[in-house]
Amino acid sequence: MKLIIGLGNPGKEYKDTRHNIGFAAIKKFADDIGVSNFKNKFKGIVGEINYKGEKLILLQPQTFMNLSGNSVVEAVNFYKINPEKDIIVVYDDMDLDIGKLRIRLKGSAGGHNGIKSIISHIGDKFPRIKVGIGKSKSREATVNYVLGRFSKSEREDIDENLTVILKILDEFVTEENLEKIMCKYNKK
Repeated sequence: MKLIIGLGNPGKEYKDTRHNIGFAAIKKFADDIGVSNFKNKFKGIVGEINYKGEKLILLQPQTFMNLSGNSVVEAVNFYKINPEKDIIVVYDDMDLDIGKLRIRLKGSAGGHNGIKSIISHIGDKFPRIKVGIGKSKSREATVNYVLGRFSKSEREDIDENLTVILKILDEFVTEENLEKIMCKYNKK
C-alpha cells in the first residue's frame, strides 16, 4: 500500500497557484491512472485505486497548508503505513528554480510550513518531491508570490515537471529502491 500526498490550499481562489503544485500533481496523476472516486476523509480529499498490484491512496489535505500534518497523520495511522518507504509528498519549493525537481528521502522542512506540520506529526523520514517555483523578490512579497499564478513561460516548465512527476510516482509504486529513483531524477 502506498500513500501519495500533494500539498496545497483548498478553495477556488488557490487553484493553479504556485503553492498548490502538489494538488496539481495529484490531480494529473489521478487523471492519468483513472482515479475518480474521491471522498472526504482524513481532513482531506482521498482517492483509492488498485494499481500495478498495489493499493494506492491519493491524498490532498484540506486543512490549509500550515496544518497539512493533521490530515497526513490520520491517513498514516488509519492505514498503518510506514512513512519511510510507503508515502511520498509532492510540494512547492522556493529554494529551487522553476523547472527544477528534487527528490529527498528525509530531511528538514526548509522553511516550508506544510512540511513542518507533517514532520511534527510523523517525523522527518519520508520521501518527498520538491517542485521548484522560484524565489519571490522580497521576504514581504513571499505570501503574494506563493499564492500567485505562474506566467505563461513558467507554466510550460511546470507542465513539463508535472509530466516527470507522473513518471516518478509511477515508479514509486513498483520500485522498492527509492534511492534508485532519486538518482535517476535528481540529475537536472
